Amino acid sequence: MQRARDVNEDQLLEAFLPIIKSHNTEADRLVLGPSDDCAVLDLRDALTVLTTDTQTENQDFRRTWPNGMVTSGYEVGWKAATQNLADVAAMGAVPQTLLISLTLTPDTPVHWVEDFARGVTESCTAQGAERCSISGGDLGAGSEISVTVTAVGTCLTPVLRSGAQTGDALVLAGAVGTAAAGLALLENSSSYQLTPELSACVEAQQRPRSPLTIGSTAAHQLTAMLDVSDGLLRDAGRLARASCVNIDIDAAALSLWATKVQEAAKICAAPGENASDLALHWVLTGGEDHGLLATCPADAIPAGFTKIGKVTEPGGAVTVDGKTYRAKGWDHFEATAR
Repeated sequence: MQRARDVNEDQLLEAFLPIIKSHNTEADRLVLGPSDDCAVLDLRDALTVLTTDTQTENQDFRRTWPNGMVTSGYEVGWKAATQNLADVAAMGAVPQTLLISLTLTPDTPVHWVEDFARGVTESCTAQGAERCSISGGDLGAGSEISVTVTAVGTCLTPVLRSGAQTGDALVLAGAVGTAAAGLALLENSSSYQLTPELSACVEAQQRPRSPLTIGSTAAHQLTAMLDVSDGLLRDAGRLARASCVNIDIDAAALSLWATKVQEAAKICAAPGENASDLALHWVLTGGEDHGLLATCPADAIPAGFTKIGKVTEPGGAVTVDGKTYRAKGWDHFEATAR
């Protein structure tokens, strides 16, 4: 099996680029793709939105997890695409292109790079962003695998975090809590059988899906929106502070998602811990599902969104059933955040 140390950069690119170029045939904004010092896109008929995000080995994923499962290049590529596409969708924009910087360790198998390219392109296609090109990037070597993706999108008017109004409904499209349950299962070394419900949780962590197309199609009906990447409570807090409003989340409205992680909670709950409490905790604080959290007039909830709370008054705080919930969600610099 060939590894990165056995080939040169051009040979690695020869494994990667044909998959990318095949995908790019659907991209109508791409004037010049991977081949020159810069890519060229024609985005002159709309506003341009940009975002970037990074995945680092042993921080955001493990090649082998405590439960024995292996993360392939496909999963890393899929997730890298999703987390950036979701940010574009959260602005009410349509994804147009991705730029990818990939750092590999010398022992990385060459087929890992091919799987990574397939993961990126198939993530785009499966989530309705088949016209989003992969227009370029960088390839380098390092002591751990790291992926940085920059996404570019277009819209006529961006949906900001700062537009929520008193009386608005708080609405959600996509999932919450499932990826957190999947992470707990991957980190759990005890013996358990992967049922369809548990497999869905693991897949949500390894191959998250975001309701990308809803972000742009419903944008004109929304007053504020953001991607739920760091947990429902933490991201709702960001929206509340940006809009200077108080938000109250209805715990009962979250039962749909809590039920989906109940089986995982029974496996992962600590001795004496209530599984239902853990399931709700994942739904409120678990990140990486990349659902879309938004506000809109209470009498005009867009298709694809579910009401989970309301904007109550001016302020900047978030409560659950009128009470403060201690845990908030993921923070890269808080050791006990998750």
